[in-house]
Amino acid sequence: MLVVLGLVVCQVGFGEAAIYKYVDRQGHLHFSNVPVSSRYHFYAAEAGDVARRQRNIIGLIRHYANLHNLDESLVRAVIKVESDFIVDAVSTRGAIGLMQLHPDTVKDLNIGDPYDAASNVSGGTRYLRMMLDRFGGNLDLALAAYNAGPGAVERYRGVPPFAETRAYLQKVKHYRRLYSRGGL
Repeated sequence: MLVVLGLVVCQVGFGEAAIYKYVDRQGHLHFSNVPVSSRYHFYAAEAGDVARRQRNIIGLIRHYANLHNLDESLVRAVIKVESDFIVDAVSTRGAIGLMQLHPDTVKDLNIGDPYDAASNVSGGTRYLRMMLDRFGGNLDLALAAYNAGPGAVERYRGVPPFAETRAYLQKVKHYRRLYSRGGL
């Protein structure tokens, strides 16, 4: 097994390659250069592969933003603030993936694999659209709900007085302006 892993890792140095892995129920590690099933999660990449992965993520953002009638720069900004485009990010509170979906949200939206970039962006954009619809298109309330939960927005009858949530709104709106002008 170590020999195979060594060969795979050495291959990374000679071409643009990504390595995906999963651990089966018996605890065996499986590696692949192609995520042949949703059980595989990104493990390592060469620098050139990171740029390719980011282009793929931008394509996912474009697709799901259009599907859910969202501004593409808004979705990019949410991902930037939530995970900084790290596909397998996990917060200290257990939020998962690019759009940092809470495990309850994953379950409620029936998202199969929240670590899969497409599933995560699909679920996150669907949830963002739900928050916009729930709060009458008010972006501040929708973003506050995305960050602090819709119950907090309803309980405070507006943006909750949480420093984290207020900072979140400012960051997302800042990056949205940058992305809408073609920045970053």
